[in-house]
Order: sequence, then C-alpha cells, then structure tokens
Amino acid sequence: MHVRVPFGSLLSFFLSQCDVHCRGVYFVSACEKANRFLSFLNSPQCRKSSWAMERAGIESGTPGNVNTPVPLEQTTEVEASETGKRKNDDTDDKETSGRGKRRRGAGGKKLRPGERYIPPPQKRNPGVSFSQEHFNETSYYFEAGLRKVYPYYFDFKTYCKGRWIGTSLLDVFKNEFRAESIEYYQKAAKEGRIRLNETPVEDLSVVLRNNDHLRNTVHRHEPPVVGRPLEILVDDGEVLVVDKPASIPVHPCGRFRHNTVIFILGKEFGISELHTVHRLDRLTSGVLLFARTLETSKKLDQMVRDRQLEKEYVCRVEGEFPQDEVICEEPILVVSFKIGLCRVDPKGKECRTVFQRLSFNGKTSVVRCLPLTGRTHQIRVHLQYLGFPILNDPVYGSSAWGPHRGKGGLVGKSDEELLQALVEEHRSQENFNMLDIADDCIGIAHKADKNKASEKMDKSAGTAESDKSGESCPVQVDACGSDKKLDCIEAVNDNNTVKDCQNPQPVKSHGNETGANDSSQKTPPDHLCSECKLVRPDPTEKELIMYLHALRYKGPDFEYSTQLPDWAKEDWVEAD
Repeated sequence: MHVRVPFGSLLSFFLSQCDVHCRGVYFVSACEKANRFLSFLNSPQCRKSSWAMERAGIESGTPGNVNTPVPLEQTTEVEASETGKRKNDDTDDKETSGRGKRRRGAGGKKLRPGERYIPPPQKRNPGVSFSQEHFNETSYYFEAGLRKVYPYYFDFKTYCKGRWIGTSLLDVFKNEFRAESIEYYQKAAKEGRIRLNETPVEDLSVVLRNNDHLRNTVHRHEPPVVGRPLEILVDDGEVLVVDKPASIPVHPCGRFRHNTVIFILGKEFGISELHTVHRLDRLTSGVLLFARTLETSKKLDQMVRDRQLEKEYVCRVEGEFPQDEVICEEPILVVSFKIGLCRVDPKGKECRTVFQRLSFNGKTSVVRCLPLTGRTHQIRVHLQYLGFPILNDPVYGSSAWGPHRGKGGLVGKSDEELLQALVEEHRSQENFNMLDIADDCIGIAHKADKNKASEKMDKSAGTAESDKSGESCPVQVDACGSDKKLDCIEAVNDNNTVKDCQNPQPVKSHGNETGANDSSQKTPPDHLCSECKLVRPDPTEKELIMYLHALRYKGPDFEYSTQLPDWAKEDWVEAD
C-alpha cells in the first residue's frame, strides 16, 4: 500500500530537525534553508521518517490522511507494540513481583512496617448549612434574664495543618491548644476522646502526617447572652431582617455556637440555609440582614461593593461630643486578625465616618454615626481616636491603651505589648468573652485563670470529704465573692464517673419561652471537664451590652430600621 505523505508534513519535520541541528545559529537565510530542504528530501533520514508516518497511517486506520489526530490511547498502544509489551505489563509486573498488591486508597503505595494508613481527604461542600442535627445538640434555658445553654459534647474536627506535619500530637496540643493541660489530653486519649483518622489515639507521641484527620471530643460550655427574644422585622422570601440583641454573635465563633443568631433562628424559628450579607459585632445590637436565596445574596453583595447601602448607627459615648458635625477620615490598620483588633495608622486602609451629636445628659452623649466605608470596628476606632470612646466598649475604651486610651492615636506601646496588656486586663477581670478570644488563643493565661479558680475552690472545700478521684465537690462563687458549697447527690460512682450535682433553681424566664428550661438534653457533669468544676458568676449588663446600635439600613429600593434603644433616649440615666 502506498501512502502519500503531504509536503507540509515533511517541511514541518525538516524545520524541527533544522532547529535542533542549527542551535547556536542566530540567522539562516531563506536560500540556505531551501538548499538544506532539498538535500533533506534525498537523505536516508527523510525516507526513514516517511516510512514511520506511513506505518502510523496504516495502524490508525486512516491511510488517506496522516494529519488525522490519533487518540492518546492508540498512540500508547503503538508505542507499547514497538517495545513488545502490553499497556499494563509494567503494572502487572509490579503487582506480582513480590512487593504485594497496592492498597486501594493508600495512594498506590504499600504500607511499610509500622507505617500508618492515611485515608484521602474528603471533599467539603461549602454550601451545606447547619441542619436540625446540629440544632438538636443541646437546648436553652433562661435564668436571671439570660439565655443559657446546657453543656453538651461536641467534636472539634480538623485536618493536619502544614505546620503540624512531622510534629507529634503531644507537641501540637502543648503549643497550640493550651487552654487545657497535657494531663487532660492524656486522660482524654485514654478514654477514646481523641481520634486520628477515626481511630482512637493511644499514644500522643504519634507523628502527624499530611491529610491526617483529627477529632477531639470535648464537654462544651457556652457563655450566657442576654435573654431578650430575637425579633424578626422582615421575612419576604428574599431577605430576612432581624433586630439582633447585644451580646449574641451572628454565627458560631470562639466559644459560641448555639448562643448565636444563626442557631437561635434555626432552633426557635425553623429558619436555616441563610446567606450572611453583613455582620455586627457581638456586643452591637440592631438591624441584621440575611439573604434567603443565592441570587439575592449576590445582588446585596454587589450593593455592598458598590457602596449603595446607607448605614446609620447610634451610640452613646463618654463625655460631651461637639455639637457641630464631625468627619473622621483616619486610616485604620488591623493589628490582630484573631480578635479583630484595629487602630488608626497611616499604613491602614482609607476610612470615612460622619458623626453628629443628638443629645447630651451632662455625662455622656448620644451620637449619630454614618460610616461611608466598611472597615472592621470603624465607628469604635474613630470615636476612640477622637477621644470619645463608646460606653461599655471593653476593647477601645480600655485603659490598656495608655493614659489617653488611644486618643489622637497615642498608644505608646507596640502592637504585641498592646495585645498582651488587653489580655492581661481581661484576665484579671475574668471576662475573656468580652474580647471574643477563643480558648486556644488565650492560651496559658486562661489556663492559669482556671487553675487559680480551682485552687480557690480547693481551699474553701478543704474540710470536705474527698471522693475517689481525689477531687472535692464543686463550689459556687457568687457575685459577692462568697463561696457556697453545692450539695452533691452522687459525685463519683465505682467507675469514677460523675453522676450529677444539684444546680441552682432557675428563675422566671425573661426570654423566648419556646423550649425554655427544657432539661431533657441536660448532661451530667463531666469528670474531665474543668468548667464543670466551676460555677462562674453571671455577667453583668455592662459586660454584655455595648452602647452601639445599627439603627437603619437603606438601599436603592428598600429601607429597614428599628426603634431607638432605651439607652439612646434623651431622658436615659445610667444606673449606678
């Protein structure tokens, strides 16, 4: 059979060979290229190339056109036939050469003696929302005007981070999860609460590898929040607008999970699969928007980027704010992303906030705030810079900023020193929740705080008869500082398991009565949980409510607003 080889194919092949053989030649004339091509046509190399292309045309079944693309599979088969082997010969040889079959899911590698099997990571679906399964983890109860959550068991899950690879699990707990002692983690491992790739960890000295999946089961306690009901302002199928009370985070973060707006909406109103449009600080109250659909979410997100949303806030600040309109355009820099700490700095992002005084009662002023940009803590930082911090602001009104409390941008300490001063101040006041710092961020300071409280309990209950675990009954420390020993029904049984301790009786609920004081999901105290050994005093209003309120959100074709909070009214007087 004769196969015609197109002239263009020969020319392309020649030019490729010419490029190989003429390396180092910077210029070749057209005449010289033509002469070389004519010589190439009569050379044995050309005849050999034509034979190879003819053969390819015959085996591909397209003898009339060698330019027809050949599938990759056929190309592989041709190459294999030339070497005298089948496509899978190499694989078969490897699997039968005494090295054993490859384990499915182990990356095609046989495990060496003592080597752990690490399953491939599972794909996560970012669109999955919280479901009824999550909402049923525990329940609320209301006491002294506060919404509280019964302690519950919770699995913290994470894949091995890059910085953990090659590090023992013990060192990871020691360096990055310092809220609990190493002794706690060792006991938790013995009880099967720490799992690696769904297998209980017996020895914390195991070295972590890429794709390791870690699960840590803890007895979780959440801080209380105000018991005021969550009010839905608008729910039209496209947007959901609520009036968020102060002290409640928007979504799970830090120590908060069920005491969040997302979970309260799911547990008490049956509303889920919401899209967050914006957020409010935990201690801030007011208008909060959610999108019901993805289309609405994209539309509102575009409005935010185009700055088509007008936001109006109201706050109460310390001192007499100027009567004339004040515009602050100081740039804001993020100092710590973990806790969202910011300050005025020339290297920060541009900001613009308009302030207008509404009233003054002789001590404090009510101020209208119009943030024209949307930086983190923008209103709080600008008011601190102007010398009028918001009343009850635990961060930007703190003395940790120095004698002037950050007025005019004067701090007098580095960012690290400022962070340490803030943590130390709140550690001494035992109110870390006001900083929105997670336990692993607090580290040794929080652990020392627990130890200090435990020592105080031990001293006050030193005359009590010790149980089999060597721990005495918990002691309630009330707001006045007095110690009240709780009556233990049965602290520890023969298996060293805590049964139950009598709790103070809850008072009448001041919140949403739906599901209030339902103790069906209440769990007994956990013998490994340090929080179960403590009864912390309830937070005060000053610790839960910062006087900053999102009053109005306005777009091109909508406007949502709330009533003025009581503290923003002109005749309001601060309680002693």
